[in-house]
This record gives sequence, structure tokens and C-alpha cells, in this order.
Amino acid sequence: MSEKRDLARFLERIPYARFLGIDVDRRGNEITTVMRFQEKLIGNPVLPALHGGAIGAFLEMTAMAQLAFETGIDAPPKPINITIDYLRSGKPEDTFARAQITKQGRRVATVHVEAWQEDKSRPIAAAHGHFLLKQPDEEGTAADAGAAT
Repeated sequence: MSEKRDLARFLERIPYARFLGIDVDRRGNEITTVMRFQEKLIGNPVLPALHGGAIGAFLEMTAMAQLAFETGIDAPPKPINITIDYLRSGKPEDTFARAQITKQGRRVATVHVEAWQEDKSRPIAAAHGHFLLKQPDEEGTAADAGAAT
């Protein structure tokens, strides 16, 4: 990213992150993402509980934001695979998440993410994923290839 820490702008370019209403709270070198509660995020109106897809996407976006924050990449990394553990129902309230890069190579990074609501020590979901990092010389090449077809 030209301004390495401009995460709000980074997430704003991802349509699903905008749909989920994800905000970033940065304090020093630590970031926490926040998915503000909205009625459209309810998956089970009987309980009520957040939709699992919304929680999973929130975890994925948190991992991508952490990668952007720590590596300074401008283009969103591409998920290779993500495993999500749903630990308890997400209540109809704000949800928070933090990610940690557990291993980073030149092209691939491994990230662990946890999401919680009222108590950080009681996560509602966790994810473990691998992401392909675009190299600076590849960012323009992908756009050029798409324009040629």
C-alpha cells in the first residue's frame, strides 16, 4: 500500500467487506476488526444467531487486513484455503477479531484468526488459512492479462 497502514481504504475496496460493515480499530501496532451488528447478518432468526457465512467472511477479511497491515501489500491476498471452527453461536451484537501471521514466506502466508463478542477469552469462531501474496510486479500483470481477453 502506498500508505502502509491505511486499512480502512484497503477494506473499502472489497465489496463484501463493505456489505458486512467491517471497521478497523488500530492501536499502535495492533489491529482489531469490528463487524457492527446489522439485522441482515442474522442467519437463524429463532435463536437469533449470526449467519455462519458472515462470521467466516469476517474472519477471512480480518486475515487479509492483518496481512495488508504487516506486509504493506496493496492488492488483497488470494485465499488458498481456510478452515473455520465455529465454537459458539454469534449473538446479535458487535463482533471483534484479531489475526496473527504464524508463518510468512515470499509468496504464501499462514494466518490464525479468532473472533469474539463480549469476552475475548470466549471466542465464537477461529480460522486458520493460507494466502497467496501478490508480488508488486504481478499486480499490474493480472490487470493487463484480464484486459487482453
